[in-house]
Amino acid sequence: MKFNKWTLGLAAVGVVSLASAARADEKMSSVNTALSSTTLSGYVDVAAQYVNANGAPYSTAAGKGDNFSLNTVDIALDKPMDATPFSAGYHVELWTGGATPPAPLATGSMIRQAYLALGTTIGGQEIDWKIGVWDTIIGYEGLTSGNNPNYTHSIGFFVEPTTHTGVLGSYKVNDSVSIQAGVADSSFNAGVYTAGINGANGTVGALHHPTLLAAVALTAPDSFGALKGATLTVGGINTADSAGSFGDSLYVGATLPTSNSALKFGAAFDYAEVGGGGGHVEVLGLYGTYQASEKLTFNVRGEVDDFSFVGGHNAGEELTATASYALWANVLSRVEIRWDHSENNAIFAANTASAGLVKNAVLLAAQLIYTF
Repeated sequence: MKFNKWTLGLAAVGVVSLASAARADEKMSSVNTALSSTTLSGYVDVAAQYVNANGAPYSTAAGKGDNFSLNTVDIALDKPMDATPFSAGYHVELWTGGATPPAPLATGSMIRQAYLALGTTIGGQEIDWKIGVWDTIIGYEGLTSGNNPNYTHSIGFFVEPTTHTGVLGSYKVNDSVSIQAGVADSSFNAGVYTAGINGANGTVGALHHPTLLAAVALTAPDSFGALKGATLTVGGINTADSAGSFGDSLYVGATLPTSNSALKFGAAFDYAEVGGGGGHVEVLGLYGTYQASEKLTFNVRGEVDDFSFVGGHNAGEELTATASYALWANVLSRVEIRWDHSENNAIFAANTASAGLVKNAVLLAAQLIYTF
């Protein structure tokens, strides 16, 4: 074994032995081999937003309606599975920073996701597993802002679970059909996902009262012509006890390409139980994306919602328009305007304390995300 000159010099004066140096070198080689396929990625998300109604639901996190903000610093380590029959990997993702609008992430650090990725081949069929903390399997939008078409989250996002702790299996039947199913602790929604990690919510997430979830995703094959690549996802989540304000969930989502490759549409429907006594919420959302140029993209979203709960009822709408422009490499830059309206009750707190509650909220925002 070859040693560098510094190791040989230390050995000559008796500070280290060549045997211990050899063992240390072997350990470092083992670590280097294990880490050679691990990748580091992440992003830094900053923004500025103004809204006429402070803390308007769905628009921005409380206290961030008229501020510059550090939303999130994301750090992720990945070791993907390989092509062998029983491969293994992992994903660890950490968040730190302020709040990710509109999910109320408290200032500090937290586990975003952390799971083992395991591949199995049984009878020639491949099934992949996630064991640990992982994102929910339903919803048109996710927790990572840069992967969503708009800066702010949809109303539908708030009635869906966000993150689960448990076991999730994924099976690809063919290029057009894939299935996911899992067992997890209780569902958490409306941005409330930290409490469900590592059983922090006590017996609510106990194994004898698990959350069951499943989804089927269909993708149109090439034989569909201009509609090839269109998707339809149907999923449901049954939870025995919910730590958020919503219970069992049903989701149907679709994406639709057009003969114009620059224009795409999407739709999402969410249904969730609200508390007891037959309360429920329904949200229908429509999406549109237009790629105006290599650098410029326009995204629009419109939603209608209907909340029915014990002792009350409320309906509303929201309309959001977002423009993205790739001015810098690796940077997502976008500006957004959003209007929220409550049909039945004044639910938005106006910025002027004496103004009381209002039925309309308008948000203006600018966001920059650097991805590495």
